[in-house]
Amino acid sequence: MTATATDTTTTLGRDTNQALGVGQFACDFISGNLGNPGSAVEARTIQFFVDSVLCGLSAIAMQTNAPRVLRDEALCYLDDAGATMFGCGTRLATEKAIAANASAVREWDSNGTNFGFNPTLGNTAGEFGHNDFYAVPIAAAQARGLDGAAAVRGMICLDEIRGRLAEVFSLKTYKIDHVVHGAIASAAVYGAMLGATPEQIESAIGMVVAHYTPWRAIRAGKQLSDSKGASAAISTEVAILSMKRSMRGFIGPKDIFRNPEAIWRQFEPTDGDSPFDLTLSHSGDDFAVMGMHFKLGLYEHQSAGALQGLIDLISANPVILEHPESIGEIRIVAYEPAFGIIGDPAKRDPRTRQSADHSMVYIVSTMLRKAVDLAEHHGSGDLSDGNDAWWKLLMLLPEDYGIEAIHNKTTRRLMDLITFEHGGEEYDRRYPDGIPTSITMILQDGTVLESGLVMYPSGHARNTSADLEDILLHKTDMLGQIAMNEAQGTIDQFRSVATMSSEELLHLMDFTIAKRDPVD
Repeated sequence: MTATATDTTTTLGRDTNQALGVGQFACDFISGNLGNPGSAVEARTIQFFVDSVLCGLSAIAMQTNAPRVLRDEALCYLDDAGATMFGCGTRLATEKAIAANASAVREWDSNGTNFGFNPTLGNTAGEFGHNDFYAVPIAAAQARGLDGAAAVRGMICLDEIRGRLAEVFSLKTYKIDHVVHGAIASAAVYGAMLGATPEQIESAIGMVVAHYTPWRAIRAGKQLSDSKGASAAISTEVAILSMKRSMRGFIGPKDIFRNPEAIWRQFEPTDGDSPFDLTLSHSGDDFAVMGMHFKLGLYEHQSAGALQGLIDLISANPVILEHPESIGEIRIVAYEPAFGIIGDPAKRDPRTRQSADHSMVYIVSTMLRKAVDLAEHHGSGDLSDGNDAWWKLLMLLPEDYGIEAIHNKTTRRLMDLITFEHGGEEYDRRYPDGIPTSITMILQDGTVLESGLVMYPSGHARNTSADLEDILLHKTDMLGQIAMNEAQGTIDQFRSVATMSSEELLHLMDFTIAKRDPVD
């Protein structure tokens, strides 16, 4: 298959130079010569953007380590033609501002997620990734003097490229970190917005893959480090540096997707083609962003099905909160990779926030502990009414991952009651279509309470029962209260990014972030 186009898509065949094709697609889409995304696509993108911003601002307010280090570093790289970072109107080198902002956005592990699942095209590689990269088009627009509409178009393009790559190639299968997809998309969009040629973008993508491929060692270990949360930021930083070098004349490896020594063909050998065709949407409503998922609080996305199952159980069975001492056992069953990532035995005793938010037993126990505490003080009967209200009431927030919370005696007691099992083929085959998980509670008297199989928890793109907008408004409000003393005006500014002039966009980040007690 060679490169082909329809009224809504461009397909870069596996027998073509896809790196050059991605560069051409980005240039055509950013310039407006190609593509007319629907209003729903823009609205959903802005929704993810605002969600990510509030995650970032609250992480900065609570003085989390990696964002603090990268913000201090960025201030050493002043650039009158550069970009700005959250809460600072000073123009900085774009790659440094981007790294600082992307690190903050990702720190809580609470922004959007994709699962690389597109059965319509038969592309179900199932690579996950996150909406960590909106800092790139914002910085590019500020550096080039573009307006907010151009920045949002860049966001759509970036999510499309990285989202479609996640559908056709599973990096995690080969222990490569998923941020490679985002770094490739970042180089393409930044280059296109700064006026690079498709050939220069191809060169930068080649450099990103050949020089800067990160392994999942970033996320391994008994207690995770700052590298886990900052992975996207660091890979994006080098993607922008690669693009800048390419625009200055440096020539990187060409045709990297068909390069026999690059990651694609090393892990999935071919006779000369890349291992996949790549279909990118340019018009209509079927963009990758429309299949991405929201986190309704702070938790690793693989735990969303368990949290939904827990909410279903406690809302249907008041006895759980009226007599929490009656709980004898909690059994969670889920799929791979959830079992391998957040069921790692080392995660049964998390000692750091980064490990706690990747521990199934901790995440579920913390939400249950919050419900128990509330019932003790207010009575279980009047706590909440309906799924959406429960999600808002029990929403996991930064304070739930602080040192005091991690060592909470009730949480630790509940953790000891949990067994986490791999559901085998029955569960595995249902992922990444959904997040197949079930919870069973066995009470001391032998009563068995079951959630049933949860596939599409609240926040999932295919969930149709939750009032997503209402729950997200609550999340925004909670994080906004952490980030700023008067947050609403700033939140409204970010929501209106698509209508901003270039001058307004340049001052988008110029506001004061509160300074709260650290969560760590």
